[in-house]
Amino acid sequence: MGATMTVLFATHPAYAGHDTGAGHPERPERLRAVLDGAAAAGLGDALVDLEPRRATRTELERVHPPRFVEKIEVFCASGGGYLDGDTCAVPESWDAALLAAGAGLSAIEALDRGEAGAAFCAVRPPGHHARRSQAMGFCLFNNVAVAAAALAERGERVLVVDYDVHHGNGTQDIFYADPRVLYVSFHEWPLYPGTGALDETGVGEGLGATINFPLPAGATGDVLRAGVDEVLAPVAESWQPTWLLLSAGFDAHRDDPLAGLSLASGDYADLTAALLAFVPAGRRLVYLEGGYDLGALSRSTAACLGAMAGVDVRPEPATSGGPGATVVRAVAERRALDAERAVAGEG
Repeated sequence: MGATMTVLFATHPAYAGHDTGAGHPERPERLRAVLDGAAAAGLGDALVDLEPRRATRTELERVHPPRFVEKIEVFCASGGGYLDGDTCAVPESWDAALLAAGAGLSAIEALDRGEAGAAFCAVRPPGHHARRSQAMGFCLFNNVAVAAAALAERGERVLVVDYDVHHGNGTQDIFYADPRVLYVSFHEWPLYPGTGALDETGVGEGLGATINFPLPAGATGDVLRAGVDEVLAPVAESWQPTWLLLSAGFDAHRDDPLAGLSLASGDYADLTAALLAFVPAGRRLVYLEGGYDLGALSRSTAACLGAMAGVDVRPEPATSGGPGATVVRAVAERRALDAERAVAGEG
């Protein structure tokens, strides 16, 4: 089967300069594994390089206060170190972070020009744990939120889906009261960072625009696919997103050392294809988040990129039979209850 759609692939040598030190799971070698996966996908000319640009302060400040942006810049310039027990920076991390936050913006500009059907941003540092005023969970700036905010500002309806095994607390925090951005997370529960409970559904005008699937350890791909088909498909049909931003963490793979879900690369082929179908080609943007077993990361990247190009790349079969179906039912019931309350004017 030949590739049916061009995919932009945005990465940059400066990402390797974000040196997290010996033994850190979020290490430069991860990007080599991603590049190996991109090659293994066999997409040929359908995979087109895109050079990221740096995000501007104005673009960062849509989601992060100026004081926080300045704090990260000064911290890096003064030599770096650890911002918390997990999150570190070196002087080179500032440029890497700007390029990570700007990769999606570059991709949006290229997609707007009609250059491809989708874009994959192979970036470091990752972003989905970065809150408005707090770097955490290996993340400095919230890359996906920077892009989502830029799209929302121009009037787009942005669906952000996060299948990283860890809940994207930063992305949720930034858009928790924002009805322009629908945030959906599939994640292991309980697990770092401790957020993403079933009843976290938004506040104010954003009530109902956050959907969390807190899954038990051992959950397999069929559970996530049921969540997409049974809950998200009707939500997308009624909400009508104009863009999809996907936080593609591959640490829900069964080989990952930091978590306990039981997906395989074949599940990423299926999940990615199903999610991309919610919006038209040309409005699909995928970000690398987690994934810490290098082999699993490479295979999962290949499967994800294949789905983006319309090619079935499946290094491992999809998985089924694990726990978690009750969570999908509970999310569906919660959505129905919230809808009834909204009609009744209970807020």
